[in-house]
Amino acid sequence: MTEEFTHVDAEGDAQMVDVGGKADSRRRAVARGEIRLSAATLDAVAADDIGKGDVLTTARIGAVQAVKHTWETIPMCHQIPITNVDVDFELGGDAIECTVAVETVGKTGCEMEALEGVTTGLNVVWDMVKASEKDDDGGYPTAAIDDVRVVEKSKTVPDS
Repeated sequence: MTEEFTHVDAEGDAQMVDVGGKADSRRRAVARGEIRLSAATLDAVAADDIGKGDVLTTARIGAVQAVKHTWETIPMCHQIPITNVDVDFELGGDAIECTVAVETVGKTGCEMEALEGVTTGLNVVWDMVKASEKDDDGGYPTAAIDDVRVVEKSKTVPDS
């Protein structure tokens, strides 16, 4: 199978993909990931008893901001018109799961935006709880971000 690398020109230089000739379509991408935490930290997050403040509200804001600024941090990523962002956190077991759904109407998809939202949302959780997650020696936080992935991607022609 021959692959065409669309982010590389004929001379081998990096380039942004030209999507100018593509028709607009409705696009949606959903990404998901989790941060594993100790039971005590999970309980504190659920009770809104973390010293830095409301963890999930702060993480939700961070996730939305990341979605809106993805084009500034991912090389060759197009700036796209975001029409909707939905950020959800679910506490359960030994983790907080973050799901970010992004929607746009345009010429290119929004999976990078969904992934950026998830990773930033989880990074904000880490930042907010790291003082509660020290290892036995009082060093590095024991929290672990894991299983970040795109779980849904769709494209439909808009209504005329």
